[in-house]
Amino acid sequence: MKNLVIILMTTTLFAFSQNTSKNTNSTNIKNTETMEKLAKQEIENLLMAYMETLNTSNAEKATSLYTKDGAFMPSGAPTAIGTENIKRAYDFVFSQIQLNLEFYIEEITIENTMAYAVTSSKGSTLIHANGETIPEENRELFVFEKENDTWKIARYMFNKTK
Repeated sequence: MKNLVIILMTTTLFAFSQNTSKNTNSTNIKNTETMEKLAKQEIENLLMAYMETLNTSNAEKATSLYTKDGAFMPSGAPTAIGTENIKRAYDFVFSQIQLNLEFYIEEITIENTMAYAVTSSKGSTLIHANGETIPEENRELFVFEKENDTWKIARYMFNKTK
């Protein structure tokens, strides 16, 4: 009888622990999904803020969206690394052109404190030197890092599609 009680207690405890484990795993999965959704939303907001800086020629704001050691890799121009160089690069770009773009987010992938996004953009470019407005289409690759609990652009590269 004593052995039967021990077996029943052991079986009950085992079943209880399995159920608790399933609940914990389910909660952890839901928390992870929620955190990923929040991170994706933060990155989408960052991309929209970046688009706005391009459309308003705001070099200061564009630079603030990068990590301290970020890299801006424009098509046909040298890579600008670090806050001061990125600011100079955007100052130069915006002195030459005025962009009017829409961003289209194709993919955002997150791994811990790093993420990347593939985007495309379409719109127009006003060339200050001659006043001509031309079509603009690009595809972009962004790499993001968490800096002080905030998503920032760590690397940005684009090239023209046409």
